[in-house]
Amino acid sequence: MAVVASAPGKVLLTGGYLILERPNAGLVLSTNARFFAIVKPLHEEIKADSWAWAWTDVKLTSPQLSRESLYKLELKNMTLQCVSSSESRNPFVEQAVQYTVAAAHATFDDNKKELLQKLLLQGLDITILGSNEFYSYRNQIEARGLPLTPEALASLPPFTSITFNIEESNADNRKPEVAKTGLGSSAAMTTAVVAALLHYLGVVNLNSTKDQHKEKKGTADLDVIHIIAQTAHCLAQGKVGSGFDVSSAVYGSQRYVRFSPDVISSAQVAAKASPLQEVIADILKGKWDHEITKFSLPPLMTLVLGEPGTGGSSTPSMVGAVKRWQKSDPEKSLDTWRKLSEANFSLEVQLNSLSKLAEEHWDAYKSVINDCSGLRPDKWSERASEPRKKEVVKALLGARDAMLGIRYHMRQMGEAAGVPIEPESQTQLLDTTMNMEGVLLAGVPGAGGFDAIFAVTLGDSGRNVSKVWSSVNVLALLVREDPRGVSLESGDPRTKGITAAVSSIHIE
Repeated sequence: MAVVASAPGKVLLTGGYLILERPNAGLVLSTNARFFAIVKPLHEEIKADSWAWAWTDVKLTSPQLSRESLYKLELKNMTLQCVSSSESRNPFVEQAVQYTVAAAHATFDDNKKELLQKLLLQGLDITILGSNEFYSYRNQIEARGLPLTPEALASLPPFTSITFNIEESNADNRKPEVAKTGLGSSAAMTTAVVAALLHYLGVVNLNSTKDQHKEKKGTADLDVIHIIAQTAHCLAQGKVGSGFDVSSAVYGSQRYVRFSPDVISSAQVAAKASPLQEVIADILKGKWDHEITKFSLPPLMTLVLGEPGTGGSSTPSMVGAVKRWQKSDPEKSLDTWRKLSEANFSLEVQLNSLSKLAEEHWDAYKSVINDCSGLRPDKWSERASEPRKKEVVKALLGARDAMLGIRYHMRQMGEAAGVPIEPESQTQLLDTTMNMEGVLLAGVPGAGGFDAIFAVTLGDSGRNVSKVWSSVNVLALLVREDPRGVSLESGDPRTKGITAAVSSIHIE
């Protein structure tokens, strides 16, 4: 019986760089772009002599990369060994498998361990699939002679193959030329694999997590998925990151404060010497002190993402440059961080205030949003006649001011650290976007750079933004906010014929 789990990609609205240090918070939206992991037994039957086997087979298939990797999983110490070419290795999935199986061993009693052994002896057949939105298909769209529009993107089949370098004529040496859109594919993939495996092995029940998402509470099953996915992701990356991408892949849209890195760094040391079961047992018992608070965009607002097509940026090297600047100029950097933190907090306050106004005074809220969606921001105040509507407009303009402050301080930080956090080309594009009808916010998500830009639009104004972007060679993606975290799916997403993302988007 196949288990299919999915986890969403993310967009970090606020908290770039600051989120690396406690107690700074970041606002992170999970998206309708999802990574899927399908887990099923590799062999239907267990051979009679299998009780004596010391290892089992694991097969990992990634159809979008036309790759298949074969591994041996040693049953005593849970370690994976790749038996196919090293080119096809996927360290994120490898760590996810090792730590998930070790966690099952660490938490099960003897009866359950016997069942686990039988299940593992059937081998593991794992397939991973990422929604098209994780990758750039700009080249394919241009090669087909289509315009750079969301409609052209929607015409691609779900889970389209990721382009290969044309230059290399030798088919065996083809390396995938993966241009990404910065939605956190490795975190979503790791989380989906961990969740599918934990459910398949009987460690968690993903059916029971549906109601838990609504509360964003630290419920046991989601917490186990979160801890193992964070651990696997950090070990595969070779460093302990802030973890907001994995957290949103598990719990969905949220306000996030990172965990103390020590809770995992002990694993990095221990993993070299101790058996994995012991390492993961300690990590599961560790003091996970991250903070997750429920957050999502206020009603009638839409997240729009654009791909400028100027090539991606390396987040680790940009973070490294900012850290060096902090060390070299502690006084100035501390001042910039404080101001940036205040602007982030101000935006959060305004957005929460808008959500509250929508809840308590829906008619006034809806009326203002609909009016402002067709007007440039400098005309919004004219629409506020009565006190309730004035409150809504005041919060909208307050959110815009906070965003302008965030952008200003991010640019200052980039200039001081010598990295393009909001490059000149992005500044012009974002200024133009923020002056369009119905645009509340625009910025560079996360660490910034050339990867992507985002806008938050009111009512139906997002369509107009897509058209304007298209005219300046920016491809509006089919990405929207979807506050759900990790989920159990009813079947193989390829058989559904249409991705959730495309079906949920109205195309004219």
